[in-house]
Amino acid sequence: MKTAKDYLDEANEVVPRISSEEGIAKHGAGGVVFIDVRDSGDIEKTGTIPGALRISRGFIEFAADDATPFHNPAMKKDADLVLVCGAGGQAALAGKTLKDMGFTSVVNVGGIGDWEKAGGALEK
Repeated sequence: MKTAKDYLDEANEVVPRISSEEGIAKHGAGGVVFIDVRDSGDIEKTGTIPGALRISRGFIEFAADDATPFHNPAMKKDADLVLVCGAGGQAALAGKTLKDMGFTSVVNVGGIGDWEKAGGALEK
């Protein structure tokens, strides 16, 4: 039987973790899709990365699947995707799901608090 740690370890094996500084550089360069996978209430409390899609971890499969009416057109299989959450765990798990769905470029920038501490911009 698997534990939460097992799932997280598996996700971290396939979804690279980048530093906040690397994420900030990617954000500044453009051409990258940032996705905040936290629930809307958590995003409301802290804000999120400017321009980030707000797609909760529990909805990511529907937004990512172009066969559903909920598909987000920014979610292309070859898009450069950077995921953020509260501490990095949800982003890793959501990233693994996206990799399992055939997305080729998915990274985890960790938690929004680390982003902010590194000088990353936030929007409410």
